Amino acid sequence: MALSCSPDTFAATQLFGAEILSLEANLVENYNTTAYNQLYYGHPSITLENVDFCNVTVTYTHPGQNDTIHVDTWLPINNYNGRLQSIGGGGWVAGGYSPSYVSMSGALGEGYATSTTDAGLTLQEDMAPDSWALTSVGNPNLYLLNNFGSVSLHDQAIISKSLIASFYGQAPEYSYWSGCSQGGRQGMMLAQRYPDVYDGIHACAPAISWNQLFLTTFWPQLMMKVMDYYPYPCELNAVTAEAVEACDGLDGIDDGIIANDEACDFDPLSVVGKSFACADTGTNMTISKNAAALAKTSWAGPRTKAGKFMWYGPNIGSQLTGSIAALTNDIGLVMTSCSSDGNCTGVPVGLGEVWFKYWLKADPDWSYENMTRDEFENYAHASAQRYDSLIGTNDPDLTAFYKTGGKILGYHGMNDQIIPIKGTEHYYDAVKKVIPGADKFYRMFSIPGLLHCSGGSGGQPSNTFDALRAWVENGTVPDTLPHSYTDDDGKKQNRLLCPYPKKSKIIRGRKGVNGTYESSDFVCV
Repeated sequence: MALSCSPDTFAATQLFGAEILSLEANLVENYNTTAYNQLYYGHPSITLENVDFCNVTVTYTHPGQNDTIHVDTWLPINNYNGRLQSIGGGGWVAGGYSPSYVSMSGALGEGYATSTTDAGLTLQEDMAPDSWALTSVGNPNLYLLNNFGSVSLHDQAIISKSLIASFYGQAPEYSYWSGCSQGGRQGMMLAQRYPDVYDGIHACAPAISWNQLFLTTFWPQLMMKVMDYYPYPCELNAVTAEAVEACDGLDGIDDGIIANDEACDFDPLSVVGKSFACADTGTNMTISKNAAALAKTSWAGPRTKAGKFMWYGPNIGSQLTGSIAALTNDIGLVMTSCSSDGNCTGVPVGLGEVWFKYWLKADPDWSYENMTRDEFENYAHASAQRYDSLIGTNDPDLTAFYKTGGKILGYHGMNDQIIPIKGTEHYYDAVKKVIPGADKFYRMFSIPGLLHCSGGSGGQPSNTFDALRAWVENGTVPDTLPHSYTDDDGKKQNRLLCPYPKKSKIIRGRKGVNGTYESSDFVCV
């Protein structure tokens, strides 16, 4: 049967509580692109050549909420595999932007119908929420925040499945969600709140525990202000290098990666006074006590003035700083910008301080530069009070999703410098308390050396999504996963990935051949 890509092909979509404003359908022919795995998370890179698909955009609104939401669905013409793979967003973006379309291209190339939603959010060039966060000064846009947090995700699933049924004559055999960071949070929200819409959820480095996460992302900037010390990036890099050198070999291999984070007890204060060559100044410098203290508190995570734990920081040895270029993963939470005369200032990464500005103060003119430690602690309490139910995404009771037979699988970089892996581990432990056999349906793989979603020295996994699919469709339990990457010396390395809380350990007596290893050299313990 020939597939017709026209609006008349699609039955009227029924979406309770919504009004469909329009449906556009356009045939795209001979589509060519490459979806690299740096954005097509958990998959290998894939090149598309002369692919035809039907591009359908549904525009709708929730009457009375003054929102306009778009769901884009791509329906392959010649290679449909009978499955839906919906794609998540990143940062302050629900989807419907360039990185989402890269992932959709990858899904399309593998035969999936695929979709994304913008949740009704106005997309800015810098991806910030300035244009949609407030209805007016003093009034956060709670409707759009609710769309962003959860509602649009359910809508997206209903709409895309309806389009698939109309186009192919039947609903998808299996439906999957895939995303990292914000996309990972979206996946976990779907499991928590809408347990029956996806069979498998690929949720990587998820931005769950939303309110606590923003404390972590802003904490180093606050501490620089309190200390009145803004270091050159090179000084922080020097401390990080010392941490890696101290803890690298704890897993039995010297490869420039901290894989045994639990055994790493490096104290940055122990390297105060050490000399290093500063790339920022072209001179030799020594590690200062302030820089060491700043690294230590950043890796430890936010604490109250009384020393009480508030949330986790990135693992010891994780990147602290980087470049300020937009849309790059080469950033950290202790970003500074230094002028030619040596004057440095703090540069927040655009998460925590934005949350305080728009959703707690609701004042676009508010500046974090005047925040005190007391205010920080008050904001932490107020944020959880006001917004956990909208976007917290940390409900550990996944019983309903478990009972559907659904599966969750994802990965999280142990060097994630933005979303601490310990927050994901905390959530997994909480799920296990509710469902003692949580590993029957939920597994999260720790990736040594991986930065936030992609990048870093440890390579990016390219088989986690297929492992999820095999688990869902064939019952193949992902006890371990092989992992290959090219190290910083250009050598191909093989490792074994383990689901938390297990760790990969080299088998006693195994030695790499010419500095390279095989996955069979490791076990999960």
